[in-house]
Amino acid sequence: MNTFKKLSACIALVALIASSCTKKFEETNIDPNRIDQISPGTLLNPIIYNVSSYNMLRADDVTFNLMQVALPFPSASGGLHRYDMTENAGSGTWNTYYQWLGNVKEMYAASLKAQDVNYQAIAMTLNAWIYSNLTDCFGDVPMDEANKAEQGVLHSKFNTQKEVYTKILADLDSANNLYNTTKTMLFGTEILYANNVAKWKKFTNSLRLRLLLRVSKRTETNAWALMRAMVDNPTKYPVFTVNSDAAVLSLTGITPMTSPWGRAVDFTSYRAVGKFFLDSLNTLNDPRRAKFATQAKNASGSTNIGYQGIPSGYAGAETQFNYIPSNVNVAVVTAPMINIIMSYAEVQFIKAELEWYYNNAAAAKTAYEAGTKASIEQWGLTMAADYFSSNPNAAYNGTLPRIMLQKYYALFFNDYQQWFEYRRTGLPVMPVAAGMLNNQKMPVRFKYPLIVRNLNTENYNKAAAACGNDDINFKSWWAQ
Repeated sequence: MNTFKKLSACIALVALIASSCTKKFEETNIDPNRIDQISPGTLLNPIIYNVSSYNMLRADDVTFNLMQVALPFPSASGGLHRYDMTENAGSGTWNTYYQWLGNVKEMYAASLKAQDVNYQAIAMTLNAWIYSNLTDCFGDVPMDEANKAEQGVLHSKFNTQKEVYTKILADLDSANNLYNTTKTMLFGTEILYANNVAKWKKFTNSLRLRLLLRVSKRTETNAWALMRAMVDNPTKYPVFTVNSDAAVLSLTGITPMTSPWGRAVDFTSYRAVGKFFLDSLNTLNDPRRAKFATQAKNASGSTNIGYQGIPSGYAGAETQFNYIPSNVNVAVVTAPMINIIMSYAEVQFIKAELEWYYNNAAAAKTAYEAGTKASIEQWGLTMAADYFSSNPNAAYNGTLPRIMLQKYYALFFNDYQQWFEYRRTGLPVMPVAAGMLNNQKMPVRFKYPLIVRNLNTENYNKAAAACGNDDINFKSWWAQ
């Protein structure tokens, strides 16, 4: 009996201790030095750095080849510079963009929870930035049902490109109205703009200008009138007005702001600069030559012979070139360096085209010259005082091709923008080489990734049918 009483007492004591230990367990085990929920600011820097770094790599791998900026050398066959677009060329773009769009979605939700309108507007801007590149690479893409696996949506339906653009353009307009420039950003110092809300607002509107111009061929968008309204009302729609406003990351080389190239030498290995790219800079007598490229040498390598590239898509052996061609300059990917998301120069060229469209010759000339100067100075260079007056090839001549040639250089190393703008305008007109494939036509989209075809087959089939059976030559909605 005594043994039974002792055992009962022990059990009661253990139960009491257990009850005491578990009572308010969650409350007593919260670390007061750690946040218990994510803030929008903690997501912002990784999104900006990782997406822009990936974009810079794709500018090198894709845009340089398609737009005759640079190409592999030697190159016996194939390659994007010969318009040989492989099935998986866009897989990394698809996967990377959707990964970070998921983070943008989480950032937006966190900004709503925190009731922070500035981070909400920034999240909408980042979403528009990434989705515009995504749809311009592929056409129709999942948007409304994307990144909803946790909600049970495993097979996302595709939105048309028109639907995507309608959404993101409306979001950018809404974001402009959301910003509160009197309210500071609370979650640390951001790598872009260092918490300057006014500059974020300028980026939002500058991006909206870019995307309105992109869809300006579609009359139902009323894009020209909307751009006119924005440019004529800078108080309501502030945009970049100087290089320091631009969405450009300064990569110091100190972690985490490191170059996307682990080894800068890989940027120059087995490369040559495109002939078209350098020939036009030579004609302009442009100071950007030395920043972007090295000088070519004679066949023995003993003497510099100026800036000479080789044609993209060339046919035959490399031995046809009796000189060592100019290479890309390793300095542009060696920290400290810049990583361009959107430049002030681009805004000026958008304005130049807008004024050209409305036959405002003087205003178009002013914007053209400002854009050219801004692009040169963005790379730490000085434009000669007589750059325009002494060279008829540089002076504004009232034509769209003249604007687009300078814009081509202003978009150097700016993700896919040269390619997108070429698809919109067909400018600048570039030479076609005998060795180019695809009937010597530049591809205008990536094929959908194999994983999409295999795991989202029904929706893929619908999207593929809408773009000529997933044809790399099928024009985007905005280019039709």
